[in-house]
Amino acid sequence: MYYIETNRTFSLLRKYAWIFTLTVAIGGLWFPKLGLLVLPIIAGLSLTSFFKGRYWCGNICPHGSLFDSILLQFSKNREIPQFFKSKFLKITFFLFFSFQIGRKLINVINIYGQAPFLDKLGFIFVASYLMVTVLGGITSIFYSPRTWCQFCPMGSIQHGSYKAGKALGINNETDTKLTIESTELCHECGMCARVCPMQLEPYLEWNQEGQLDNEKCIRCNTCVENCPAGILEIKNNSTDEFNIWEEVELDYYHKDNIRAKIEKIKELSGNIKEFSFRLQEPPQIEVEAGQFILVKVSDKHQMYRAYSIAGIEDDASLIKVTVMRMTDGYGTSIIFSDFVEGQEIELKGPMGHELVVDKDAENVMLVGGGIGITPFIPIVEDLVHKDNHIKNAKLIYGVNEKDQFLYREFFEEMDSESDKFEYIPVVAFDDSWEGEKGFVTDVMDKYDLKDYKIYMCGPGPMEAAARQLLAEKDFDQDHLYAEST
Repeated sequence: MYYIETNRTFSLLRKYAWIFTLTVAIGGLWFPKLGLLVLPIIAGLSLTSFFKGRYWCGNICPHGSLFDSILLQFSKNREIPQFFKSKFLKITFFLFFSFQIGRKLINVINIYGQAPFLDKLGFIFVASYLMVTVLGGITSIFYSPRTWCQFCPMGSIQHGSYKAGKALGINNETDTKLTIESTELCHECGMCARVCPMQLEPYLEWNQEGQLDNEKCIRCNTCVENCPAGILEIKNNSTDEFNIWEEVELDYYHKDNIRAKIEKIKELSGNIKEFSFRLQEPPQIEVEAGQFILVKVSDKHQMYRAYSIAGIEDDASLIKVTVMRMTDGYGTSIIFSDFVEGQEIELKGPMGHELVVDKDAENVMLVGGGIGITPFIPIVEDLVHKDNHIKNAKLIYGVNEKDQFLYREFFEEMDSESDKFEYIPVVAFDDSWEGEKGFVTDVMDKYDLKDYKIYMCGPGPMEAAARQLLAEKDFDQDHLYAEST
């Protein structure tokens, strides 16, 4: 499945506001005056949208809470049909909804001052709330939770109010938009699109200021929370300060288009393959050990996957990456099923600086876990075969069982060739293993690390455990450089 079910409720209001929806929609059938509570809702969303667009939809709306907190669990979470996104349906439904509400209000006004007036007035909004709950619920389950939001009349009101605020120049200081720190840092992985409740594609829509201008954005922070690179925020371009990346760091992020051909596919295990890409245009690239490359996996979604470079050969005209097939992984499923030798592939890069080793350091510790060992192949080769000031380099590589080591022969060969490089394999759960046992942190704990620079790549829990250990050892974590797999 392209679209991912992920947490969308980041506050108590967003998590439990659905209670208001059911109270009005169902409780109002017995107590019609509850429908009068909808009036401040309409006023609130209209006023809020004047200053902040559809912020209400993503952060306050009780129906939105119902869709994201409750119905997402039962939804097919499929692509929303284009019909539901069409202007035709949006305008038609708004006119129909307005006509029905207006007609009923006129009828109720005729009994103003009589005892049933408030009940009749409240029931108009109870009925509308119930209709939205039923129709929105059905489309949520069969398509996507926010299908209703594509043509919601209240959303149309917000669009109109927002446009008025922009036309008057009033919301320039108050509007917040999805913002990327730098488009150069984007992996173009499509994660922001895959988790977006409104099924927008932010990574393809950035304006010149690095912001998303799409008026359907509900500022819900779901993409911010799920961005693998951690470079998205909801910000005001005129009042909020941005995290400015130093020019020297951005120099490591090249989004150059590269045309390549798959020269070889090597199976390393049942769910891990090594792919060798022969560059066609340009025929060579400038790349450093420790960087990663973007591999295009979908033309439909213009989507890439970032992979650490596991090999740099033939004067950087051949680039290798190692890919582990993830359970239900959208990108790796395509790579494993569709990629064949001889196929032309689009790449972008090279990118990244976190694992580019400081050649002037004297003591270096490399820490890898599982598939996270791959960037250390060219790094170790550089340390052993090229000039540098490094006097002591250790590679600690942890796996769960001894048959899960990757590139073991290569690292053992590098160890035997060099007096300054030491390969330390670690196994966590295999009693037949005779070497180091436990986790990488157990081995790290044996050393005085104060004079080391540490480079780490592995699962998030491994990195978290290592950071905790280093904190306990009073290690200067400015000298820890890490990427998660």
